[in-house]
This record gives sequence, structure tokens and C-alpha cells, in this order.
Amino acid sequence: MPDYALELSNLSRHFYLKNGAFKEATLLKAVDGVSLRIRPGETLGLVGESGCGKSTLAKMILGLLEPTDGDVLVNDKARGASSRLAMARQLQPIFQDPYSSLNPRKTIEKIIRLPLQLHKVGDRHSQKKAVKDISDLVGLPERLLKQYPGQLSGGQRQRVAIARALILRPNILVCDEPTSALDVSVQAQILNLLMDLKKELNLTYLFISHNLGVVEHLVDRVAVMYRGKLVEQGTREEIFHHAKHPYTQALLSSVLTPEPALGVPEVLDSSSWDKAS
Repeated sequence: MPDYALELSNLSRHFYLKNGAFKEATLLKAVDGVSLRIRPGETLGLVGESGCGKSTLAKMILGLLEPTDGDVLVNDKARGASSRLAMARQLQPIFQDPYSSLNPRKTIEKIIRLPLQLHKVGDRHSQKKAVKDISDLVGLPERLLKQYPGQLSGGQRQRVAIARALILRPNILVCDEPTSALDVSVQAQILNLLMDLKKELNLTYLFISHNLGVVEHLVDRVAVMYRGKLVEQGTREEIFHHAKHPYTQALLSSVLTPEPALGVPEVLDSSSWDKAS
């Protein structure tokens, strides 16, 4: 077994933003020198406000975006050392919006079976059996396999997305806000499903979210991202109860609480955050 299921080494992605015909382009460091490691069977939560670079980082891990600098290692092998198909057997995404990540013109069975066809795994009979088995595992009734995404609820669609991600039996899932587009009651069902699947299949998760309550419930370790950089990493206990970086402290204090007596969070001064990074 490799020491690390996923390892990022000084990963960066820079963009140049045009400012008109007669002005120089502005350099935007969307991700700037991010390094982290995830052990097999571990769940790492990546948190930060919108626009801090979380999704850009996920796209580089998945090979959807080339890094400006740095390396991504999956099971101790660099992405460039393996083919895209070989890497997809080990690493799969679950995207934020189940409404747009599924092809509306294909049946659920065809959507889930497509990775097997692309990778030429098994014959038609074994593929159909694999689809049924994974559907049972994620709680999708067999009667839904002949339907289309538009006929399913949001929670059912996300179960389809999870089944599609797991059909090749990868050992790493990159979950980019997998419950934020769902109703609160459905969110809990999907989160519990992800936790059950992790235990049953010994999965490794990179769980990206801005919902700190969800992260605290699900992860083993937490990495905090601010303006393209990782400003703090630690265990769930260390981050949520003994945070050291001013930005992490501000992020935690901004969470709304159901206690009426505590009121709403204060507007915090961000001037110290960059100095501490």
C-alpha cells in the first residue's frame, strides 16, 4: 500500500486577466504553492470562502486543468506518468450539481455503465450486473435504471453520480461541494451514504466544502485555504477547537448558530489575515 493516496507538491495555477487593449494583463494566482498529503482511507476536508481556489485545485487534481507549477501524485505515481484512463481508474469526482453533471438524454443505466464501456471492462452482461450491484449499494431502486435524470429527485440524481463515480471501483473520490445543491434533509442522507461507502469500500476522500458543519461531521483532517494558499492544516479537533491562524478563527466565528441569544456574527477585520499567511 502506498504511503499517501493523494499528494500535492507545491501546486500552483496562475491566470492572466485582460484589462483592455492598452493595459497589461493582471496576474491572478488562483492556487499558489499548495502542498498536502492524504493517507489511504482518510478523509481530508478542504475549506475556505467562495473564490479562494478550492474548485481550481480540484480541477488540477482531476486532470481537467493543467497546473502552472507543481505535481499531483496519485498512489505515489505522478499524473504524467500514467495515462488519463489509468488515472481515472483510481481517482473519480463527485460534482456539486447533480442537475448539470448527468446527461439528460441518457437513461440512468447508460449513465452509470458508460465508464465501463469507455474502459472496456467486461461484456454487456457483466456490465449490466455491475450497474445493478453498484445501484443497490448506493440505494437506487432497480426501477429507476430505465428512467432519465429529469424524472429523478435531486437526492436520487446525486446517488446516480456517486454510482457512476464508483462503478470502476476507484480508491479516491474528490467530492466538490457534493451536497450544497440539495435540500437539507437530503444532504444528511447523502452524507450518511458517503460515510457508509467509505467504510465498506475503504475509500479515501478529498471533501471540498464551505459548510463547516458538514466538514466537522465527516472529515478526519482539515486544510484551510485563503487566497489560493493553505494557511492551516490539522486534525478536526485542532482546527475546530484550537485554530491558530486568524483567518481560520474568523471563518469559524462566522458560522451562524441556532442559539438566538448569540446573535449574528460580527464583521471582522481582515487586515491581519494576509500578514499571518
